[in-house]
Amino acid sequence: MKKKAQISILNGFWILIFAYSCTLMAEITWRYQSFALDANFLMIKQTEIEELWWYKYAFYTHVCTAILALPAGFTQFNLGLLKKRPRLHRTIGYMYVVSILGFAAPSGALIGSVANGGVFAIISFELLALGWFYFTWQAVRLAVQRKINLHHDFMLRSFALTCSAITLRFWKVILVYLFHPNPMDLYQIIAWLGWVPNLLLVEFIIYRKNHNLRNHYGLQGL
Repeated sequence: MKKKAQISILNGFWILIFAYSCTLMAEITWRYQSFALDANFLMIKQTEIEELWWYKYAFYTHVCTAILALPAGFTQFNLGLLKKRPRLHRTIGYMYVVSILGFAAPSGALIGSVANGGVFAIISFELLALGWFYFTWQAVRLAVQRKINLHHDFMLRSFALTCSAITLRFWKVILVYLFHPNPMDLYQIIAWLGWVPNLLLVEFIIYRKNHNLRNHYGLQGL
């Protein structure tokens, strides 16, 4: 009973953190609601806007669809929703998948190809976009094949990269507050910190989950 209470408290804590983070992301996204070409981050991307006809379209496509993937992806790990409302679970899952595969990941790859921070940052953002697309696609393919455990693993990987939108900004605040780095150096660092630790953490979670499952079924077979 005590253990269940501790788990509930911990889950509640993470839900609050995630809800707060999504609220911050929504506030950041709202700054672009006018679709102005000099709003916020775009102030330092005027060269790209003037020289690349597609940049403004790719940027706003990414902004408008990536924000949908955050809450949609989070609901996919709610066991209550999965068991009690499987149709709603699938519907939100479709929204998550379409927003990433159709819009957010491809547009992210486009704007990532001209990211601030030079080649080092560009490589990171391109790997992020490709990994995001691949993990999400694999999750869909495995769900269709009814390989639910593997589907869950790839959804975790996909969502880890979805959360890079949040973790990148947290790392930016921390590094600026502690070290005041040069802006271009900062982009090179957070380009990798935004998603690599997320993926490593999820790989550890997947390893522990599958290890426990193997032990469980191994003991049952004795």
